[in-house]
Amino acid sequence: MQVDLIFKIAAIGILVAVLNQLLIRSGREEQAMMTVLAGLIVVLMILLQEINNLFDTVKTLFGF
Repeated sequence: MQVDLIFKIAAIGILVAVLNQLLIRSGREEQAMMTVLAGLIVVLMILLQEINNLFDTVKTLFGF
């Protein structure tokens, strides 16, 4: 398992959580929700890239 990938996703989660709380406390609920959605999209993009890398590796191993 790639530890750096776990740390990267955790860092994004922490940053999004902090920004979310700051925005909510300042009365900007809509921006807080957009921050959460943006963080989710970033994490999903990272995971999709990793899945793509996995499929490329499997294709190479089986000679496709």
